Amino acid sequence: MAHVPYSPTCLRVFLQALLVTFLWSTSWILIKFGLQDLPPLTFAGFRYFGAFLCLYVCLLLSGRRLSIRSLSPGMRWRLMALGVVFYVFTQGAQFVALVYLPAMTTSLVLSFTPVVVAFLGMIWLAENLQWRQWIGVVLYLGGAGVYLYPVALPEQQFMGMAVALVCLAANALAALLGRDINRRGELDPLIVTFWSMGIGAVLLLLTGLCSQGWPATTGWHWLIIGWLAVINTAFAFTLWNHTLRYLTAVESSIINNTMLFQIAVLAWLFLGESLGIKTLAGILVAGAGILLVQLKPRTGTRPAVT
Repeated sequence: MAHVPYSPTCLRVFLQALLVTFLWSTSWILIKFGLQDLPPLTFAGFRYFGAFLCLYVCLLLSGRRLSIRSLSPGMRWRLMALGVVFYVFTQGAQFVALVYLPAMTTSLVLSFTPVVVAFLGMIWLAENLQWRQWIGVVLYLGGAGVYLYPVALPEQQFMGMAVALVCLAANALAALLGRDINRRGELDPLIVTFWSMGIGAVLLLLTGLCSQGWPATTGWHWLIIGWLAVINTAFAFTLWNHTLRYLTAVESSIINNTMLFQIAVLAWLFLGESLGIKTLAGILVAGAGILLVQLKPRTGTRPAVT
């Protein structure tokens, strides 16, 4: 693929990436609304099983190969592991955490994922942190401290915080599993997502139905589930993958980090969560720290936008 210097026409790709992060940010608000009546695991299972069906139709229409029979046994086990860790544990725990915690708090905890991945990379991949990344870690911890101070969580929020930490650990492990699978180059990343989402969504939905039963649903609930599955998951993921063809790693990290602030504003507007000076300061400092952890040297070239 030909490469060209940066051009203002890339604004379209930036806006597409921002749209994706906005859709993902609204998911937190819709989930909080849905959790008023729907059990968390079943709710999450409905969302990702619906998204899996959407991807299945899209892949069939595109003519892409869906067979898994040609994969090595090791790759099959990796896809199963990714499905269990990322969907059953990460997404299931996120929905449960949002039952007990404000959206802002849960978002702040999960934003620590790149730092956990960086530390695990030091242990497993011998990828040492640069001095700039260490400064980012300190900034994040300071921002989180400002946000949470004074630590006076109600009893039920301690349970939510414990679940959010489980979600954080699972999310970091899923990131490493995903990196391990994709760097082998055996499968298109979209196919990896399709199979891992299918495995994880079925297990998540079955777990929810067996433990929580079939929920009493209304048209409003199915509208939320459908929007989350079709627009905020299947469509948003596909569009995000398109933008990654043109954005550098630095640019995609910066855009993805805006979710921390988008969720805070949306939670303030629609959920009535507090957004005072202390909260904003904590989020800003923590967001700057996460950005420093993720930043890498820019190459100066990008694929041509078509």
